[in-house]
Amino acid sequence: MTGRYLEDYAPGQTFVSGRHRVDLAQIQRFATQFDPQPFHLDDAAARETLFGGLAASGWHTAAITMRLMLESEMVPQGGIIGAGFDELTWPRPVRPDDELRLHLEILEVRPSRTKPDRGMIKLRTTTLNQHDQPVQISVGNLVVPRRLPAPRGI
Repeated sequence: MTGRYLEDYAPGQTFVSGRHRVDLAQIQRFATQFDPQPFHLDDAAARETLFGGLAASGWHTAAITMRLMLESEMVPQGGIIGAGFDELTWPRPVRPDDELRLHLEILEVRPSRTKPDRGMIKLRTTTLNQHDQPVQISVGNLVVPRRLPAPRGI
């Protein structure tokens, strides 16, 4: 896996992803296995809830976001290694036939004080639907390797 090193990131830098269309079968398959609540499985039952219709699980949205992130040009060398979230919100539901994409923004880049081979980036990830409405917003911290200095000659 090739990717970017800590030195390749700067605050304010942005990336985008490709798109993923979410269909009814995907929503129901994910919900059946991981979040079997009526508003993720049955449209009639979902209409009686605050969602007013079938909605994807927030965790399904998070999984799609991860996949889109992995397919973007933002990926660090060695992969996406999370160190936790400062924020994770789902401002609106994902519906069948929504098409999702990401807007990624580097908020902070900081070398480790104790581990010279790595550092952290703080990343805001906004998952948008086809109407440019946010369906998930997260601020997370990723561990990113640094470029190792070239060995000195003898």
